[in-house]
Amino acid sequence: MSVLPHGRAIGLMVVCALLWSTAGVVTRHLSPELQAQGRFEITFWRSVFAAVFVAGVLFIVRRQPLRVLWAGGWAGAVSGGMWAVMFTFFMLALTLTTVANTLLVLSLAPLLTALLARAVLKLPIAARTWAAIAVATAGMVWIASGGGAGRPSGAHLLGMIVAFAVPLASAINLVTLQKIRAQVDLVPAVFIGGVLSALLMLPLALPVQASARDLLLLAGLGFFQLGLPCMLMVVAARTLAAPEIALLALLEVVFGTAWAWLGAGEVPAGATLAGGALVLAALVANEVVALRRER
Repeated sequence: MSVLPHGRAIGLMVVCALLWSTAGVVTRHLSPELQAQGRFEITFWRSVFAAVFVAGVLFIVRRQPLRVLWAGGWAGAVSGGMWAVMFTFFMLALTLTTVANTLLVLSLAPLLTALLARAVLKLPIAARTWAAIAVATAGMVWIASGGGAGRPSGAHLLGMIVAFAVPLASAINLVTLQKIRAQVDLVPAVFIGGVLSALLMLPLALPVQASARDLLLLAGLGFFQLGLPCMLMVVAARTLAAPEIALLALLEVVFGTAWAWLGAGEVPAGATLAGGALVLAALVANEVVALRRER
């Protein structure tokens, strides 16, 4: 398994965030009935198609996909479980609380990742990374405040508790990837995550109501918005530190806002633009310093 140069790994993570960010704009083009009542079905089909895509890649490239799955060992099982949590609990949170509240909770991912990496891997976190985490988190809070995130109560509080599983699972997954690095191929863990998520969602998705057009769009989400970027992230994790990956993943929110603006006519609020600018500034500054020190 090859390890990418730092600059290429950063570029790969930018591509990942760009692909992840298409979820919102594609979902807006699903049938209104499915959007209103089929969140569990959307999650189910997206996970199914992601698993199919990863399985196809493993079969074509590795020829022995079952052997590759077994070779992942404990790390593959942990990573697969965390992918399943992330694939599933994000949608569950959205059924219980607002997008803004969910976004606010997800912004904890870089901080949780940095703390867990320090505790488990015993590696110091660079001061520039701590500063970038603080600035990016402030930007995410600014974005969420513009979307109406307020003091949660009742179902909204439950939704935020459910959403907390996503950044926590992301932190565990990234630290696992960094601990293993290039020793074990954890790309197959994305397949495990897709299968587990689909199995969890199947009882809630029935009876299915997606049209042929919906299935085509959901296949695009599963292949190119979920399966492909998650596989690419595993490759980037062989080079980048876990907190750095979590920070770069925040670009998904910035890109997603732009896609919704251009593709669905959703004009972002002023707080969204200002918060997005903060996130971008933090990420660019962090990576510029890192590249200069590497050179």
